[in-house]
Amino acid sequence: MGILKKITGFFINIFVLVWDFGLFVLNILTPSLKPGHVVPAHAAGHHLTWPEYVPPKGDDSRSACPMLNALANHGILPHDGKNITFKELNTAVRQTFNFAPSFCFFVPKFSADFLNRSYWTGRFDLAELSLHNAIEHDASLTRQDAALVPDQGKPDLKLVDDLLKEATAKTSDGSPLLTIPDLSRVLSKRREDARKTNQAYSENLFHNMFGSANSSTMLTIFGGRITDLTPMLTEERFSEHWEPRVLSRFGLTMAKFNGTVLPVEWGAKSKTAQH
Repeated sequence: MGILKKITGFFINIFVLVWDFGLFVLNILTPSLKPGHVVPAHAAGHHLTWPEYVPPKGDDSRSACPMLNALANHGILPHDGKNITFKELNTAVRQTFNFAPSFCFFVPKFSADFLNRSYWTGRFDLAELSLHNAIEHDASLTRQDAALVPDQGKPDLKLVDDLLKEATAKTSDGSPLLTIPDLSRVLSKRREDARKTNQAYSENLFHNMFGSANSSTMLTIFGGRITDLTPMLTEERFSEHWEPRVLSRFGLTMAKFNGTVLPVEWGAKSKTAQH
């Protein structure tokens, strides 16, 4: 059964990569969505109006990912963050953030696999996604390392403030804006600090790439805009009238996303080597 699962997984991954590249090409060939019309008509957030934000209470389950927690805080996923299907997660992430369908299948399927559950029939609580060194990793930009703070469901406001203050660019109206070099710089600093403060610190290429990918959503989905990132990273809620900055008709593909992730990680590596 283990061999069959590996073989099946291999062919699923090949299919997803081909699917993703096809969507990448279609995004090039088709007109972009119009601002104000990114979220589908039948989905929460259409017309830039989001369901009421309600902070987590009591034993509500939350993850290390601010964006997933925001989905629960706004009731797009169950507010208690529990008993969620992987297919439900797929749909909510795709409609809310305009990730490509291939992307929205791959990540929940990966999550189901590391939790040893079926993507098709399995359920999970948000906190379970914080399994250490699966998707959650050391040197997060919004959380202290799990060895120091086991509850990964809440942001570390000092880390978030340090991140947001790194923005060096400006929007056309003068608002602060994060850039790829900004993100590389803060990632490099964060990893250096984590190595010093966490005796159980672990790091490899996979974790670093995931860290750069998680961080790069700030530049793609949020366009680097500090005015939108501040409520998302501090309260895990959408700013008023927010919508994804990705206007591609078939959503943000993994192929396109890597065009941001790789420069961010390369820059972080280069700055680390200089120290």
